[in-house]
Amino acid sequence: MRIGVAREIKLQEHRVALTPAGARELVQRGHDVLVESGAGLGSAFSDDAYQRAGAAIVSVHDVWSRSELLLKVKEPIEPEYARLRPGLTLFTYLHIAADEPLTRALVGSGITGIAYETVETDFGALPLLAPMSEIAGRLAPQAGAHYLEKPKGGRGILLGGVAGVAPGRVVVIGGGMVGYNAAVIAIGLGAQVTILERSVDRMRYLEQILSGRVTLLMSSSLQIEESIKDADLVIGAVLIPGALAPKLITREMLGGMKEASVLVDVAIDQGGCAETSRATTHDDPVYTVDGVIHYCVANMPGAVPITSTRGLTNVTLPYVETLADHGVIGAIQRDPELARGVNVLGGRITYEAVAEAHGLEYTPLDAALAATIA
Repeated sequence: MRIGVAREIKLQEHRVALTPAGARELVQRGHDVLVESGAGLGSAFSDDAYQRAGAAIVSVHDVWSRSELLLKVKEPIEPEYARLRPGLTLFTYLHIAADEPLTRALVGSGITGIAYETVETDFGALPLLAPMSEIAGRLAPQAGAHYLEKPKGGRGILLGGVAGVAPGRVVVIGGGMVGYNAAVIAIGLGAQVTILERSVDRMRYLEQILSGRVTLLMSSSLQIEESIKDADLVIGAVLIPGALAPKLITREMLGGMKEASVLVDVAIDQGGCAETSRATTHDDPVYTVDGVIHYCVANMPGAVPITSTRGLTNVTLPYVETLADHGVIGAIQRDPELARGVNVLGGRITYEAVAEAHGLEYTPLDAALAATIA
């Protein structure tokens, strides 16, 4: 199979979808790997490194037009829509429940779109989302601490406090992978940390693994409202796989927060968990609503591309090998985890939460596959 690796053109996105080590593994399995010139530079991988691994360095036109399976990190943006075509399979983070124009572009092109974030195990784990969730979770308290500094417009709070001075208060909404990692770093900074979570079993697990160093509360609208009033930093860490994030923080709740406190909405890839959240970039990461600083960067792990790229390839490569070795249709039919990742196939939306988000028609994957094979 011809496997392409595209260079990311989203603003301040420096990750790449495949390392030279990953390229070498694919080449040794008999596949052709085409890497767009300069694709790995932001992650400290030169074109020469890919060539030594057996990959060919090609133009942007060639990587999109010649590849059968195209690997990316982020979803295509508008200048790339015209490159989408039938016969191409795109394997990347899509997050299309929050992006109707992209959804319509994917459907209209006839492309097969497999989303990293909805590849799911039989036990409900999200193996390709996990490493980026870890990284985003660990970055969130760092970002929040930075924007709490007075020169950045914040309250002037040191999260860890000092002897005789109380530490800052951090509220994490959601106790999954992002929330856990955010709590670990916030604890490390010396903050007073509260996690709001809806699963009692998950709270018991967090109580055990975090050795009682956080306050764990059952999440509800009232509890969120009460908790964020006292917070210096709020971290939104909720996720419904493949679907829009629920708006748990209303504009009215925001008005009760402290002046110059900070909200870091890690759920922004899926639309954000606050009514006032809108996607920002690393170049222009924050804005203020009702006195609350919002940090809503949609590709937070892109700030640490060397770590992120290696972590991503570690988990995606086995799935790429399955797709390459068995063909896209064969891989989907034999691997239920990959099948759950298919969002779009042959002009049909095959992920129900995406169709619901945009009021579009949903086609079960089996029916879409049958129509494609026929």
